[in-house]
Amino acid sequence: MPSSSTSIISKCTIYPDQKSTLKPLHLSVSDLPMLSCHYIQKGVLLSSPPQPFQDLIDSLKLSLSTTLSLFPALAGRFSTDSAGHVHIVCNDAGVDFIHANAKHLTLATLLSPPANFPDVHPSFKEFFAYDMTISYSGHHLPLAAVQVTELADGVFVGITANHAVTDGTSFWHFFNTFAAVTKAAGSGAKKKIASYPDFTRDTVFNSAVVLPVPASGPTVTFAADEPLRERVFHFSREDIQRLKKQANSNRHNNDGWKNAGVNGNVNYVRNNDEISSFQSLSAQLWRSVTRARKLDASKTSTFRMAVNCRHRLEPKMDPFYFGNAIQSIPTVATVGDIVSNEVGFCAELLHRNVIAHDDSTVRRGIEDWEKAPRLFPLGNFDGAMITMGSSPRFPMYDNDFGWGKPLAIRSGKANKFDGKISAFPGREGNGSVDLEVVLAPETMVGLENDMEFMQYVTSFE
Repeated sequence: MPSSSTSIISKCTIYPDQKSTLKPLHLSVSDLPMLSCHYIQKGVLLSSPPQPFQDLIDSLKLSLSTTLSLFPALAGRFSTDSAGHVHIVCNDAGVDFIHANAKHLTLATLLSPPANFPDVHPSFKEFFAYDMTISYSGHHLPLAAVQVTELADGVFVGITANHAVTDGTSFWHFFNTFAAVTKAAGSGAKKKIASYPDFTRDTVFNSAVVLPVPASGPTVTFAADEPLRERVFHFSREDIQRLKKQANSNRHNNDGWKNAGVNGNVNYVRNNDEISSFQSLSAQLWRSVTRARKLDASKTSTFRMAVNCRHRLEPKMDPFYFGNAIQSIPTVATVGDIVSNEVGFCAELLHRNVIAHDDSTVRRGIEDWEKAPRLFPLGNFDGAMITMGSSPRFPMYDNDFGWGKPLAIRSGKANKFDGKISAFPGREGNGSVDLEVVLAPETMVGLENDMEFMQYVTSFE
């Protein structure tokens, strides 16, 4: 299927409607590693708005200006001082706003690509700004952009944001606020902000350590042009509960699992708490993808899972701390162990690592980074890695701009490589999950033919 040739109607800069009083924000130990990552690209597919489209564009510009006053960091730029410290200068330089047209595309076309097409619809990749732009570029580019694309019978609102400025929690907080401000303005209601961002930098993540950066700037750590296939797999609550039951069955009777490697340093503990639904789903994906890759049994496979550290620290950080407050949990096992044991084996490993990631673990990770500052190594370096990002807990479907919740959540080209998985909540809620899976073409074919995996899949596109 050829690309859709989305056309740009107009582009402008939107400034905050009030001047910022924030002092420069120091990039933290969690922000700095993201300077080599692409900007985040996530958006919502919506039905047609009730008003003329130009009226919608004008309304979105006004509400974006209001929202930027609440999130002034996104309207700033990066600056590196003489000592090498990178800051966000909240100088009200503004963000890009793009009005695009793809009226030859319908909602049905976007959500139901031909059965013989091996990916989600390619047009979603055209609904975002700053393709393949790394976050270090925020020294001279806006730190965010909003693209609004008009469709035949709907609209796509895509937001691109610098990954060294926001993690998923902060990104969706901004997105939700933007939608809420727009809805309030459209109804004539008094603007109500559910929660304000916290720009405090007095946290354990704040550090005086300098990240060495090449004079030419960092580059992405993966091959951005490798051939890939992408699918979105939908899992209902009922199917996930079946999988969870399977993962939890007989888990404490498998003493042979206790010697399996979990981060290399976590002791086995019999826990009475259940393996979660998401850990169970992740475990099945790990098992099935590893099997589809047809790797040698002695090879080690790593499953990386991004976790929010705000509630893991003591004392806890503000839940709306604006910035990155994430760490990556690597879980390792041999290919032979992954494919020969039941799904509960992988689920147990993931579960133990997640519950072990407490205050002391977070602080140890920060100390380790300070001893050896480095960019975050995104990619599948040995052919056996999986990286899970995003979260089904993020309030993605709370983005009601005034005429109903989104029909779907989709992403752009950013930060995609063999083994990159993004988790979204299912539209029906109630514990349903969508997994955006990116794999090498031959591995995707294997996954689609893995009956153990596909028995839990409600539908896919």
